[in-house]
Amino acid sequence: MSEKIKIEESSGNVFLDIGFSEEEAEYEQLRVDLAFAIHHLLEEQKLTPAKAEARFGLDPSDVSRLKEMDFDFTVERLLMILKRLNRKVEIHVKPSDKTASYRRVFVT
Repeated sequence: MSEKIKIEESSGNVFLDIGFSEEEAEYEQLRVDLAFAIHHLLEEQKLTPAKAEARFGLDPSDVSRLKEMDFDFTVERLLMILKRLNRKVEIHVKPSDKTASYRRVFVT
């Protein structure tokens, strides 16, 4: 006898799906998106903690944590790291789609 598996469609934000409030879920998703973008840059440029410190003045422990996908950073710290990595961060504010169940900040 097999059990039926319940499948639910995702909202697009795992934090919202597991029960965070909309505000908390949005913040957590933004943190992960920014941290993953930094992780990708570090991998793409083959930056070790020592190289990132020498070239960009980054804290080697931050670099190690990001490379290991430990994304426990504040949004402000992540934005500072992106700035040090010579990345331009733009925030666009525009009306949201009123049909969406929650509002979303996108990192590209």
